[in-house]
Formats: sequence, structure tokens, C-alpha cells
Amino acid sequence: MPLVTRTAPYGEWVSPISAEMLAASGHPVECGAWVGPELWWSELRPTEGGRYAVRRAGQGGDPEDVLPAPWNARSRVHEYGGGAWTATDGQQLVFVHFADQRLYRLDPGAAEPTPLTPDTGTDARYGELQIAGTDVLCVRERHDAGTVHRDIAAVPLDGSAADDAGVVRSVVSGSHFLAYPRLSPDGSKLAWIAWEHPQMPWDGTELRVADLGPDGVCGEPRVLLGSATESVLQPEWADENTLYAISDRSTFWNLYRVGVTGGEPEPLCPRDADFGGPLWQLGAAWYRVVDERRLLTVRTFGTDSLALLDVGTGELTDLDPGFPAGYACTGGGTSIGALGRTVLGPVRDGRALIVTGSATAPSGLRELDIATGAVTDVRLAVDEVPAAGYLPEAQLMSFAGDKRTVHAVVYPPRNQDFAAPDGELPPYIAFVHGGPTAHVAPALSLTHAFFTSRGIGVVDVNYGGSTGYGREYRDRLRGQWGVIDVEDTVAAVRGLGAAGLADPDRLAIEGGSAGGWTVLAALTGTSAFACGVSYFGVAELVRFAQETHDFESRYLDGLIGPLPEARELYDTRAPLNNVAGLSCPVLLLQGLDDPIVPPAQAELFRDALVRKGLPHAYRTYAGESHGFRKVETIVDSRQAELSFYGQIFGFTPPGVPAIELWRP
Repeated sequence: MPLVTRTAPYGEWVSPISAEMLAASGHPVECGAWVGPELWWSELRPTEGGRYAVRRAGQGGDPEDVLPAPWNARSRVHEYGGGAWTATDGQQLVFVHFADQRLYRLDPGAAEPTPLTPDTGTDARYGELQIAGTDVLCVRERHDAGTVHRDIAAVPLDGSAADDAGVVRSVVSGSHFLAYPRLSPDGSKLAWIAWEHPQMPWDGTELRVADLGPDGVCGEPRVLLGSATESVLQPEWADENTLYAISDRSTFWNLYRVGVTGGEPEPLCPRDADFGGPLWQLGAAWYRVVDERRLLTVRTFGTDSLALLDVGTGELTDLDPGFPAGYACTGGGTSIGALGRTVLGPVRDGRALIVTGSATAPSGLRELDIATGAVTDVRLAVDEVPAAGYLPEAQLMSFAGDKRTVHAVVYPPRNQDFAAPDGELPPYIAFVHGGPTAHVAPALSLTHAFFTSRGIGVVDVNYGGSTGYGREYRDRLRGQWGVIDVEDTVAAVRGLGAAGLADPDRLAIEGGSAGGWTVLAALTGTSAFACGVSYFGVAELVRFAQETHDFESRYLDGLIGPLPEARELYDTRAPLNNVAGLSCPVLLLQGLDDPIVPPAQAELFRDALVRKGLPHAYRTYAGESHGFRKVETIVDSRQAELSFYGQIFGFTPPGVPAIELWRP
């Protein structure tokens, strides 16, 4: 590593990692599929207005579009989508187009796709697509005058339903939410997951199975596993009469085998670790069937681990993926060898597609050789990885909270060209993930490095309520949202200060969605932070419950309590009603097309800041929904955040335009 050449205060280090690099170089990649001899995947394109393109490796190895602009393969089922495209053996691409939510089929060589469903103006939506003979089997969501209906449906591939919705066959309904439609190997039965309000899929679901009649419609279903208090996920057929599934009946999401006639489920590999996660997007997979004896699994306790499970013996054999050499960040000195968040794709001929990375290897789509553990890069989520000396070294740390342990990943400041003056402690930002059921693991993140390379530390907190530590840890937040998450985040930053690692007077907090709620709750309920940044955060609860989308419309029943019984608690917890306890500046960032946390939430809080006379800024972005996807939005929001910290903490970040704060 080069010798340090300059001394400058934390926050004023010159960094090669710009906001433009975050946006233009970054293109998150989702798990793909083998389509004939080719490998296809979907990829977010910030430089193309945030569309999701379906791509493949071209003749020279460089990615090329299967689905060209302006087509956008993105589903709005549950608003979070999932499974927005699939393909036939003949390389026909079937996808959901985001703008109108219709299903389309793109034939090889065709200039334009063929519509498969009627144009309903997004009132009919489709997700978790899979080819079933001459049909597309999917989860269908229909909106009718404020009422939402869902079923598992079969859409003809020939386009006959494009002008006649009656041609679409409803295979099974009867519950408010459905996921994971799985046909048995002989096509005689269908398995799926179902649940009702007020449960979320991590609270309680049921594994159901039914015989398919000659008309292709399910008969009376049988419940094999699950309840309102047991979360069952991802059924897969072991054979014509047996299913694998994930259940948290042991308090951890573990793997089970169950017969279609019922009976006691057989645990395959009891472990105090999660082999599953929160079902925010349809089609999420935490294991894959390799052959009749083995499953490829991902288990989590803090970090992810890949392993092969022998379903006969219960033996679990860990795999240690060898990332290809050549990353600029390899050898950064971190002691963490575990994987970051890992998503499993399909398995074929002893190979698996996975999206994963680590603290020293960027996330991306890779091909895993199951026998050797070797991985081959297919498409990384970033085009350019900075030199190791500009990247932080991830450290797993635990902090003593109020009668409980809080888990976090700490990223200290690092820049090979700079050191801080003797005796100065760095400012730190607490990153608060969304969900609140999400989970963070060590990762090579350019967003983290954007701050750490400038001399600002980051602590990513897995507060109580996070997944990846079992149901007990997850259930800490039941009825305690705005309490436990705040206490745990405060415990983490104060722990850093007490250890002499962070400046206790220069602590910030930032988060999006549910993380934005924790930001606002922490700022209005504690004095731990000097400022905070809320990305499309929840500020008020009663209106949020009334205005948010159907999937999360009863989420607060578990996080706070049911209405109207818990109305007083809704009022007392809401950050909007606690602005009297706020004494520091706030930056609010909001997409104007957000159906999950509408702009009214940020606007109500902004108005309260004006009434209190507190410095703040409110920046809005047209065309952005829940999560920013456009280059110009990503650039502006991160630069605004950095400028905001500089103004509050007393440094001037080089090369970043200053934002104007409202002041009384």
C-alpha cells in the first residue's frame, strides 16, 4: 500500500469514488436462468431510467440485451414484484412490462413482443412466472375499485387471452395471498403457500396441496404444514408424493420433508441458523434441489454460508466458494471470509447460478461448480472496483444493548492517500436497513466506500427484528417498532463511541422506508445523533396504514398493534407527533411516485420541522418509486447527503456541491 501523503480532517479526504460512479457503474444483477445453450439474467439499468433489462452474454462475452429498451421487466404484485420473466425451451422470453403490467412474449428475432394478457391499466398484475406446457403459470393480482383479489392463474402462451380475459384460467384462489405455485413432477397436483391478513409471510403461512382436475383447476386443498404462527416458505417437490419446505417451527427457518397425505414433517438438518428469509419478493429461493439426494442450501447466522445437504443422512457439507482472482480489493486485510447476502438460482448439470459477494469481492451473478466450489463471474453488479486502499475493511461487532446483544457490521474510514490529524476521532453514520425484517452482512459496497473513503465511518446495524438470527430475534420487534430498533441502533453507535472508535458528538443516522422510520423515531426520541437522513421514511402511522398498499396494510398490527384498539399507541409512537423532542437537522429524500410510503409522509414531517424552526432540506424526485433507480436521482441524493453531513459536522467534502438548508 502506498505511503500516506496527506493529512486532512475526517470528511475532507479526496476520494476517487464519486456519486456518479455509484450510479453509472452500478447495475444490480438478479439471478438468471439457462435458456437453451445461453445464460440470461435481469439487470437494473440506472443509466436507462431505472429499467430492468433481460440480458445475456454476447458473441464477444460482453452483455447484450435480450429485452431491449424501452421494455422493462418488472412486476408490481405486492408492489415489490418478483419473478417478472421466464423463458421457454425455444428461447421465447415471457415477461411483465412495468408500465402496463401486461404479460408479453418476445420470440427470437422478433422486433416487438406479443401481448398475452389484456390491457387493464395496471389493474391486473402478474408475478413468479413459470412455463407449464402451453401456459404461463403465475400469481395474479387484480385491483377492482379498491379491492384486491389474488389467485394462481394459467395464461395461454399463444396470445389468445390478449383480447379476452376469460381465456385466463384461475387454477386456485381462496386466500388473500398466494406464492410459490409448484406443479408435481407428473402434473397431477399443485403445491403453494397461502396466508391471510394480518399475517406477513414471516409471521405465518400454510403449505397447501391439491389435486388438479381434468379442467386444470385445483380441487379441495389440504394443509400440510404451517399456521398463523408458523412461517412456511419455498415448497419444492422431492418426488410425486413428497415435498421439501422451509419452516420456522423450531424457532429457526429449517428444512423439512413432508408427504402429500400429511403427517408429521421430518426435519432434514436441525440447526440454530436460518435456511430461509423474509418473503418480500415472489420466487425467492434459499435452497435448490441438486439431485434425489442433495440440496444446495444457504444458511444464515450473521453471515451467509453455502452448503450441500444430504437429505438421507442430514449431513451438511460447507462449500467455500473460491472467487476468481483479480479483484482490486482482494487482500484488503479483512478477516471476514464469509459470504454476504446470497441468492440461489437454478441448478443444471452440477452447476448453480448464485448472486453473491463478500467483504472483499463485489456482488454479482456467478456460476458455481458444486463439486469443487469454484465460481466463475458471469456479470458483476459494478463495472469498476476501486483499489483496495480506498475500500473499508468490514468488521463484525456486537454491542451490549438493554438486556440484549446487538449485531452490526462496522466499516471504519479508509483512504490510502490520507490520514486524520492526531487525536481526531471520525464521524460515523448508522445505516438502518428497511423491512424492518431485512438483514445486512459484510459486503463490498460502493455506497459504504463513498463515505468511508472520505473519512466517515459506517456501522450497519442488524437491530432486533432483523432476520438471520432466528424467530426470537425477529420477534423482538413485535409491538415494539420505534422502541427496540431505536434502542439497538443507539447501543451500536454509543458502543463505538465508548470504545474510542467514533466521535460521540458527530454521529448520524440514515435509512430508507422502515429504516427511515427508525431514523425519525431515533431523532425525535433520543439525543444520540447530531443529524439524520430519511429516505422515503414512515413518519406517521394512522394515515400510513390507510394509504399504503394492500400487502403491508396490516403490517402494523404486528409491529405496533391492531386498529382501533392500539390507536393511542399509533399516536404516541409516530415521529410526527414527537417533533417536540427533536433538536437536530434532518434531510428528507422522497420519490414522488412511491405507493408504499407516499410523499405525504415526508411532507407532514417537513411541515413539522418548519413549525419547530429546525434546519432541514426536503428533496423530491419525479418518476421515482420506493427505492431510487435513476442515475440522476442516485447522484443527487448521495451528494446531498454528503453535503448535509459536512454542514452539520463542520467539514467541507471536496468536489461535492453544497445543498441549501432551510433555516428560520
